[in-house]
Amino acid sequence: MTVAAKLAELGITLPKAAAPVASYVPVVVSGGMAYVSGQIAFVDGKVMTGRLGENVSLEDGQKAARACGLMILAQLESAGLLEQVERVVKLGAFVSSTPDFHDHPKVANGASDLMEQVFGGAGQHARAAVGVAALPLNAAVEVDAIVALKA
Repeated sequence: MTVAAKLAELGITLPKAAAPVASYVPVVVSGGMAYVSGQIAFVDGKVMTGRLGENVSLEDGQKAARACGLMILAQLESAGLLEQVERVVKLGAFVSSTPDFHDHPKVANGASDLMEQVFGGAGQHARAAVGVAALPLNAAVEVDAIVALKA
């Protein structure tokens, strides 16, 4: 089954790939790997903002992480690489949070679970989930990815 067919089966429509907000490119391919720059969460065209432990709930944080995952897929599609994904190797999740918030891994599951839904076993990956004081555009969550491509 193609990735496009799987997305359709899941009822997922990818957002338009976001343009970079600074001096970088969204995707770099090197050595059979695609490195996807950090993607922030857009829902209905607006950035999901705020801080976990302050004004963003765990559930909304998970939704933000899922939206970041959708943007990762949109960036891969925009680069013509979505159907070439062999395996999601690693995700890095950055969660804007208060010092006393400790559920970063649960937030990151929003993106991780999406990758497994879309790619099955090939969507299971290594991961880092860390709390940060602030993110670009006051985003609640940012996720980047390393993806192995088919030869």
